[in-house]
Amino acid sequence: MTHLLSDPFLLAGVATMVPDPGMGTPPPGSEKLLTALGWAAWIVTGVCVAGVMGVAARMALVHHRGEGGRHAVGLAWVMAACVLLGSASSLVGALLP
Repeated sequence: MTHLLSDPFLLAGVATMVPDPGMGTPPPGSEKLLTALGWAAWIVTGVCVAGVMGVAARMALVHHRGEGGRHAVGLAWVMAACVLLGSASSLVGALLP
């Protein structure tokens, strides 16, 4: 089995057997999907902004009460979600050939 994987001519032949689908044309109705994805992106962005504001409000309340809190952990999770949202299209684009 290892001799099959070490033969460059055989590997080149296997690579040429895989079809290249190319970019293709979008199917009918794909505009509606893109519209829905745009709406979802706006909604999730709003939720991330609301999450940051919620953590900020919690931080202000905890500071006002003089208590220590774990608001930094909440802020870290919200910011991680914001980074994931911001990089979602790049991540998916990197997965596609």
